[in-house]
Order: sequence, then C-alpha cells, then structure tokens
Amino acid sequence: MGLTFEVIKKDKNSNARVGVIHTAHGDIPTPIFMPVGTLGTVKTMSVEELKEMDAKIILGNTYHLYLKPGMDIMKKAGGLHNFMNWDRPILTDSGGFQVFSLAERRKINENGVEFRSHIDGSKHFFTPEKAISIQNDIHSDIMMSFDECVEAPADYDYVKQSMERTIRWAKRGLDYHKEHSHPDQSLFGIVQGGMYKDLREKSACQTTAMDFDGFSIGGLSVGETKEEMIDILNFTTPLLPENKPRYNMGVGTPDYLFESYQAGIDMADCVLPTRIARNGTALTSQGRLVVRNAVYKDDFSPIDHACDCYTCRNYSRAYLRHLINANEILGARLLTYHNLYFLLKLCENIRQSIMEDRFLEYKEEFYSKYGY
Repeated sequence: MGLTFEVIKKDKNSNARVGVIHTAHGDIPTPIFMPVGTLGTVKTMSVEELKEMDAKIILGNTYHLYLKPGMDIMKKAGGLHNFMNWDRPILTDSGGFQVFSLAERRKINENGVEFRSHIDGSKHFFTPEKAISIQNDIHSDIMMSFDECVEAPADYDYVKQSMERTIRWAKRGLDYHKEHSHPDQSLFGIVQGGMYKDLREKSACQTTAMDFDGFSIGGLSVGETKEEMIDILNFTTPLLPENKPRYNMGVGTPDYLFESYQAGIDMADCVLPTRIARNGTALTSQGRLVVRNAVYKDDFSPIDHACDCYTCRNYSRAYLRHLINANEILGARLLTYHNLYFLLKLCENIRQSIMEDRFLEYKEEFYSKYGY
C-alpha cells in the first residue's frame, strides 16, 4: 500500500509539473509547501486553522518527538495523528539534521550516531534502523531515511565519506522498513553529496537503485550561495525518477520554491514562514514587510492588499505592529497564519500556472512585484 504518485501535467516551457500524492490520510496536490510542526504542532497554529488555510500535509520531527514527549506516550496515543488530532498526511524527517547540528554533542561511526540531548544532556544512540522504528511509532505517512546533512562549504573527502555512509545507512533503513513498517507508511531515500556534482551523481545513482517510494535532495540551503543551490538543484533533480515524488528538503523562501518547482521538484518545507512571523516579519506579494518597524505605527491597511487570508481581512499593520512590539502572542499567531497562507496560496497559483503552461510567465510576474 503506502503512497502512490501520478503526474497530471508537465509545463511545456520548464521542468515544472503538477501531480498528486495519494496517501492513506488523503491526497496531496503537488507542487506543495509543507508547514513544519517540529514538536507535534505548527507553532502557534491550531489544527483547525491549518485546515482552514487548506494545509494538505505537515511535518513532524523525529529527533524532537523522540525526546519529548517520548515514544512511550506516542505509542499510547496511537501515533502523532491521534495525539495532535490531525487526520491529514504527516511527513517526518529522520532526525539526522538535528543530530548532526549538535556538532559538539555527537560521535559518528558506521553503526550510527551517539549524541547527547540538548534538553538534559542524556546520552542516546540513533541507528538507521532506530530512526525508522521511531517513525513507525509516530506513524507518519512519509518517513525519511537516516542520513548525514553536511553543511557547506565542506571538504571533498569528508563529503565523499559521509555520502557513501549515508548510502549504506539508506539500505539498512530500507531493509528494516520493509520488515517492520505499517503498510500505509512510505519511505524516501535522500541524495547527498554537498556541492560536488560527481558525488551528487553517485549518490543519486545508488540511492535511486533502491526501492524507495520517493526521493529527497538533502544538503541544500545549508550555507551555500543561492547560485550554488540552483546549480546543484538543477543538476540533481533530473537524476531522480520521474514517476516518484521529488522533495527538496528545507527550502521555503518564495524564490527557492520557484526554482525548486521549475527544476521538477514536487515537495518543499521550511520553518522560515513561522520563524520570521514570530520576529514580526510578513511575506507579501510586494516582498518582505517588517511589521514591527515604526513606519507602520499608524498604517491601518492590511499586510497585503492582494491577500484574502483571515489576518489580512480583519487586522491592520498598525495593530499587528502593536501586538508584536508588546510581545503579545496574538501578533505571532496572526502573522504565522498569514505567512503560511501566503505560501500555500502561492503553490496553488503555481499549480494553476503549470496547468495553463504559463509557469515561467507567472514566475517573472511574481519576481517583478516581489523585488527579486
């Protein structure tokens, strides 16, 4: 069982495409942006609000959920869907990015990674098999292989060693998945290789030779320049099978979404829209707007005249500025709602532009207004 994927329409002038991912918890139209719910919640948003803005899928974080609330509670709750009252698809990362971001707290060997909790310093050990086992307990619809995400820039020899180990870990995780996962669950392989095209090609070749349900491009948006990201993205995406979903991990600015979808990517995620909302910044059709700035103290217009979200229909820049500068939680909530709605609506418009073979026109039109 697990997921199935169908391509509905390809853009005539680019590699962009519209598709549908079918899962046990519902269909996901692609290209799609996926809000990040690290600890079983998209920060400040209720499940009802996420459904209101028509979020089709959200992310959970294996590392963080493993530490808190822990797998005993997760199993007793019957998985994350039940625990957080979300009946649509959930994707979980493998925990690899979080583990490897704990540079001074972890040790890597062929079997896995030993690390200390950022919460209490307790010692833990993740193997490729354990990463899948935890995701089994979370009961996510789409699981990720355990990999190492290497920041850029990085030494060629280290990236090569890491990439080859990630391939071996992918095989181990896939074998465990086939034996232990619920039939409704699917597993994606992750292509690594840093900024080195020969390593990306080798990683893609060996990872796609395995029977994964979809494929992810990892290790982008980790310190490289935009030009490097686009170059590696456009090199790597065509190496992934056309008949399976393609996922660019950790990108969420409008330009990175456009570039990803233009290359043929189907899925993307990022904490950016929720994080910048809590800092008082909104994504708008005219570019970023820093609501906390004094210039908006008596501006009673909406954040974005072109947006019909709940926040823009009901509240002014002046009021939102007041909330943010007064550290009122409502300010973060209203800006988060707008930012997520903005990116979900952007994806809807992108899908429509692909259906009408005008993706590049829509991209140019958006860029000219946004200020890119």
